[in-house]
Amino acid sequence: MKKEPSAPFTVALAGNPNVGKSTLFNALTGLHQHTGNWPGKTVACAKGMCQIGAHTVELVDLPGTYSLSARSPEEEIARDCLLFTPLDCIVVVCDATAIARTVGLALQTLPFSSRVIVCVNCMDEARKKGISVDLSALSDLLGVPVVGVCAHKKRTFAPLLDAVEQMLLQETVPAPKPVRLSPDLQSAVDALVPYFADTPHPFLFAQWALTDEPLPAAYAPYFTPEIKEEALRLRQALEKTGITDPAQAVTRCFVLHAEELFLSSVKVKAPGQPRRDRLFDRIFLNRKTGVPVMLLLLGLILWITVAGANIPSGWLSQLFSTLGDWLRTLFLSWQAPAWLTGFLLDGVYGTLTWVIAVMLPPMAIFFPLFTLLEDFGYLPRAAFHLDHALCRAGACGKQALTMCMGLGCNAAGVVGCRIIDTKRERIIAILTNSLMPCNGRFPTLLTITAAFFSPAIPALQSAVGAAWLVCFLVLSVMMTLLLSKLLSMTLLKGEPSSFVLELPPYRRPQLKKILVRSLFDRTLKVLWRAVCVAAPAGAVIFLLANITVGEQTLLSHMTAFFDPIGWFFGLDGTILLAFLLGFPANEIVLPIILMGYLSSGTLVSVENVSALSALLLQNGWTLLTAMNMILLCLFHFPCSTTCLTIKKETGSIKLTLLAWVLPTIAGLSLCAILTWTVRLIAWMF
Repeated sequence: MKKEPSAPFTVALAGNPNVGKSTLFNALTGLHQHTGNWPGKTVACAKGMCQIGAHTVELVDLPGTYSLSARSPEEEIARDCLLFTPLDCIVVVCDATAIARTVGLALQTLPFSSRVIVCVNCMDEARKKGISVDLSALSDLLGVPVVGVCAHKKRTFAPLLDAVEQMLLQETVPAPKPVRLSPDLQSAVDALVPYFADTPHPFLFAQWALTDEPLPAAYAPYFTPEIKEEALRLRQALEKTGITDPAQAVTRCFVLHAEELFLSSVKVKAPGQPRRDRLFDRIFLNRKTGVPVMLLLLGLILWITVAGANIPSGWLSQLFSTLGDWLRTLFLSWQAPAWLTGFLLDGVYGTLTWVIAVMLPPMAIFFPLFTLLEDFGYLPRAAFHLDHALCRAGACGKQALTMCMGLGCNAAGVVGCRIIDTKRERIIAILTNSLMPCNGRFPTLLTITAAFFSPAIPALQSAVGAAWLVCFLVLSVMMTLLLSKLLSMTLLKGEPSSFVLELPPYRRPQLKKILVRSLFDRTLKVLWRAVCVAAPAGAVIFLLANITVGEQTLLSHMTAFFDPIGWFFGLDGTILLAFLLGFPANEIVLPIILMGYLSSGTLVSVENVSALSALLLQNGWTLLTAMNMILLCLFHFPCSTTCLTIKKETGSIKLTLLAWVLPTIAGLSLCAILTWTVRLIAWMF
């Protein structure tokens, strides 16, 4: 294959979910990678550059998928990439511990290209489980090179890299052995092949025509009415032989072929899960212990986050305060106008640094711990416990995973909804994701809890705060299920789709990868989005707090307007206005409340919980006010970053508005119910 000297080779990585494909991709490309959406789609496709021998190679990490039938966005993207992207080689990653299941995608890939390499990952785990894979026998049966690797050990990559380099340079290509269909199916497909003689993949197109496969728009003209009529006639003929669903029959042939490959190339000395995996699953998947352990792990993560974030947050606050004093001195030396100094330092800089000091430490702790559970293989087990409840609510079990993502950032949770196949269930997951409290709401929840519901003993405050957070999360899950059920019965009617939940093996977490992925891919990206909206928000808040009309500031006028509405919900105008002004970032809601109570022109913080409690009590707060504040903090409109993400993912302004209104109505309704129940009880007694 001749290639321009400056043009890199293009190699695609394909594979099922949880086979280590992305781990291999990350190991080969390092930090030289980026993620982008396939044109016209919302499914991400990662690309990265790496060096193989003397050649520069662009790796394309296709979405993890079980088939290429184009029945979901992931499958469609994977299929279209194989069809339309000029690929020099395709590497299909399989799992050595599950050859019978994961080699099926390799069989489906062979008709797309002759330049295919099968990479069998997890060879070390297979040995531990007593599984021996004969790579040479598997290669002979498939007709393409087969190599073994351990994706988390770079020293095992040499055979794969050598195979890829040889495939890129050699003129003659392997002759993959096709999957033989049943005689009746094979005859029907062969009858359609002549119609597609001028297409890139005649046999593949003939198979699609017979099974009525969803077609790429670019190839739709090939499927003429004459071909469709002939395909219909052949399907009717197959019905007489007992084949009522050709697509299902073709899939059955691939499954049987994969089982034959397994029996011919794999030997199992000690079948079954390792003793360690069985022990963990007895605890994590048990009906009696699974949910308590899940809540305990979540509480432990939140406690570590709460207890660990206080010190670095204080350090950052002190650092930014010192830097702010230095900047103020610098502005004075430049004789800058007071309004400009206040606008830039008290408005923009003050809000910006507040958000960073409050958000960065808990995210830098929470995301690595969350990724640790993900890398260990626990998150799918947690989703297992919520699957049944979500199905009863008319949603998809995969929504449990997106709910977990929303704990870090609702915008990330919305993007994660791409893993849900059907549009109806994906929209339900998107509309309800903001019901899970994100990282930006944790500081407010913790502060109010500490001020009104925590013991006076400092040593217990972190543990009690974490316990309260777990209770809040349980309430959020219940509200998510309730609104999901409501949506599935009204605006988004339909039956829940089937959800095949794959439980990956337990793996030793890779700390270096966890730190890189959680800090760079999650923490810094989320922080950057918050910073982008916090700076202009700070400017607007400063102007509202410093521009006077009559004898009062605009902020005071707006607070007075909202006071009667706030009273109805057991709150006040300052709280409602703070939530509205906190639309760019949830982290600034509490500082705006304090600024309103203290009549300060800048965002303020109260370091001492006792002082905060006293200040709030002086401004009319009660236990009821604190409880309503917590409810509204849990259930209100998503932040601006999440709303923009919802608009991007759904392409609909109406759905974005619904995602804004739905949780807000839920939160205000709970506040009204609680408030008037307490008032009624107080009036009666």
